[in-house]
Amino acid sequence: MRQVIFANLVTLAASGSGKALDPIELIRNASAVVMLVLATLVGMSLICWFIIGAKLVRLSQASRQSEAFLDQFWDPQAGNVWSVQRMERLYASLPRDRRSPIASVFHAGYVELARVLGGSDESARSQRHYGGDIDNVARALRRASANEVTTLESMVPFLATTGSTAPFVGLFGTVWGIMNSFISIGAQKNASLDVVAPGIAEALIATAIGLAAAIPAVMAYNFFMRKINVLSSEMDNFSNDYLNIVRRHFLAG
Repeated sequence: MRQVIFANLVTLAASGSGKALDPIELIRNASAVVMLVLATLVGMSLICWFIIGAKLVRLSQASRQSEAFLDQFWDPQAGNVWSVQRMERLYASLPRDRRSPIASVFHAGYVELARVLGGSDESARSQRHYGGDIDNVARALRRASANEVTTLESMVPFLATTGSTAPFVGLFGTVWGIMNSFISIGAQKNASLDVVAPGIAEALIATAIGLAAAIPAVMAYNFFMRKINVLSSEMDNFSNDYLNIVRRHFLAG
């Protein structure tokens, strides 16, 4: 609707004065407040597109490498035979620059399990008997999962902030532009389109840029949060499966 109004204003102004309104010229000749609004919106939009690109790469790597790690963890050739040697091989095969959240969770669980199995004094055996060691492994897994989710969610809230505030920032520019139009009418005692159209067109440009910044940000935020929730669920499922393996094969006694 606003675009139709803007097009009509441009057409009417061109027919009335013989000079069409150029959006680029309107932006160049905008007031300082509107220029600040437009610069803010453009900056927010550029940051959002940087975040979108970075998160697309990061989440794609996380999904792909997590799937590869799970295929290695549930190796059908090894079956359900679990041993310290098999855990050590899995641990040794982890890359240093881990992009898989599930692999990072396994790393934390293995380190804690190795510490538990390495305890040989009487207090360690007593703690293992009362289930204290499995609780330690569970806490390590939960802590690693929480850290991975926090890392995956980094910078994503800025998309939500842009999606919720950019339309209002653009609306502020719209209100300011319309206010300038009424000031021009009062100063020139003239309500013709030559006086009114530039201010209203300037205002609508601010609104359009605000929407252009907000819409991709909201769509990207929902998409990324969905991917992160899926990875979080996979980490929780893996943690539960890992704890079951530890209970049955390593801390059964």
